[in-house]
Formats: sequence, structure tokens, C-alpha cells
Amino acid sequence: MGFYTTSIKWVTGAVFTALLVACGGDSSSTMGSVSEEGMFGDSQSAMTEPMDDVYLPTIRVSGSYWIELSPVVVAAQSFYPVAISVGEGGITRITSGEADIATNAETQLLRESLVNPDLRIIATVTESFYRLVGKRSSGIGSLADLAGKRVMVPYNTSANYYLVAMLAEVGLTEEDITLVPFPRLEAGVKASMDYMSQAMLAGEADVIAIWEPEPASAIEELGDDAIVLQDRSVYREVFNLHARASDLADPDKRRAIVTFLRALIEATEALRQNPGPYWPQIAEVISYSEEEIAGGWPEMEFPVQIVPDMLDVLETEEAWVAKEKDRMPRSRDELARFIDYSPLVEAMSGS
Repeated sequence: MGFYTTSIKWVTGAVFTALLVACGGDSSSTMGSVSEEGMFGDSQSAMTEPMDDVYLPTIRVSGSYWIELSPVVVAAQSFYPVAISVGEGGITRITSGEADIATNAETQLLRESLVNPDLRIIATVTESFYRLVGKRSSGIGSLADLAGKRVMVPYNTSANYYLVAMLAEVGLTEEDITLVPFPRLEAGVKASMDYMSQAMLAGEADVIAIWEPEPASAIEELGDDAIVLQDRSVYREVFNLHARASDLADPDKRRAIVTFLRALIEATEALRQNPGPYWPQIAEVISYSEEEIAGGWPEMEFPVQIVPDMLDVLETEEAWVAKEKDRMPRSRDELARFIDYSPLVEAMSGS
């Protein structure tokens, strides 16, 4: 395992306080003990001094190449002490030994943790607010009008969960609609997603359920025929960064992971302040155009801190995931072990 020496630059206490405010509250109300509800100590002692030179082991970063990955890309290439590439793929790459830290939606953690119970959520990179996009010409004017309609969605994904949750708001289930299979084009998943808008234009589907940027593209392509069905209170994707518990218990590997979290915090603040200059860098990695990134950007929020209701989200969605495999849902206590607040606390404290 290779090592290198570097000096880590850090944000001032003022910037850190601003970051906490941007995360959803003032600095005093955000402080508290290490728990689901709050993760931070006294903001006055946070990261005001640069760290001395430290040895960091090589770290391998991976993620699903969606817009949600943006803070990780910028952290890896612009704020980590040595620029590192971001491999393509989610938490299965941690399980396979190809990555040390990786991103995925919360639904995928619930699946992969059955195979690899060593997985831990260590930060929330992005909250992504999904949209159903349909055609008014198909007789859709409200969510209730989805009854009997053809909905294209990738099965067993966060988009599928969003569809189910939205249907439930008006007393519908998947049995009340016709599910149209997600196209599997030889060109890959992104090409298949791009086809979803074309499927509606071609009369193959009435509605699509998918993450950005395809909803934005569909709205543009359908024009006045587009209808957007969205309720941010029903569901949002919680796109987390994960690590192995065994790596977090290793002092050298933990040091590198915590250092990456510091870079992630800086990158997130930079993206909040002025994201445009970073879009070319992001576009090069995730293979979406700057225009597509800009179109989906308003549906993203970048908290860094693990969302306060993370365990509630896991508990609710575990019932849906368990039903897929006809197994018993895991208990709240069992799910709680997949969340580790301590690395982010350490990153924010500068210790």
C-alpha cells in the first residue's frame, strides 16, 4: 500500500459555521451530541488551524456516475491533498474489494448490506428530489390520473420506490398501473435512460419515473404536453458515501477516509457558492453535458452531514426492500449499525 506526505489545508471557523447554516439551521441549533439528531460539537473549536504533515494511505473512491456524485468528483479532484480519480460503480465495488469508499442511494445499501454487513454510511453527499413526468395528452392532470396508465421505471431502484410512494398518496398501488420495463439498450444504462423521453414521444409510455437529468430532458422534449408530478415531502433519494467498518477501525485507512470527508465538506461549500465553474470537471467524469447538469441541479441539495432522519428512512424503506425477497424486515436496531457518524464528527472537529 502506497503512502504520501501532504499538508492539509482547511476551512476557517467562519466558513464552517456558514456550512452548518446551509445544512439546514443556524450554528447553535445544529450543535449537539453524536446521534441521529445532531453530530457536532462547539463550532468555535472547529477546524481553525491547518493540520501538520500527515501520512495517508492510498484511497480508492467510486460512485454511480449521476449528477448526485458531483461533490465527490470535486472533492477527489480539487480538494483532496492529491488529486484522485473516481471509479464508476456503487457500493458493490466496496464488497468486491475494488473501492474503499463509494456512493449509492439508501435503497441500494439495504440490498447490499445483506451481502456485506460491514458497510457503513459515513456522509450524505446529496439529497435528490425525484419527479414523475407524464403526458397531458394521455389524460394525466393529477396524480390520481395515473390509474390505468403506462409507467416506465427501472425496477427495484430508488425511482421505483418513489413511484410506489407517490401512488400510495392517492390510494393507488403498482397493481393499478401498467409497468413498462426499463429499456436495456446495448449502449448502456445512460443511453437507456435517454430513451425514456423518446418512449413517451413514441407512445410507448405515458409517464416516466427516474432520477435527473432525464426528467428535465423529458420536460423539454414534451414541451406544453409535459406534466410534472412531484412531492418533496413524500420521498427524496438520500445519496450517501459509504465505507467498511473494518477500514474505519484501521487508524491509517481511517485517516485517509476522514481526510476525504474534509475535502468533501470543502467541495460542497464551493459548489453551493458557485457551481458553474466545476460543471466542466463534473461533466467529464459523469458523461453528462453541462446543460444536462444545469437542468437537474435545482433538484439537488448537498447536506454533507448524515440527514437527521436517516434511520427513519432506512426503517421505512426496509419494509419495501424486504418484500422483494419475501424476507422479514430487519429491526430498527439492526439497521442503526449501518450508520456511523463518528468519521464526519472527526472531520469537522479537525482532530
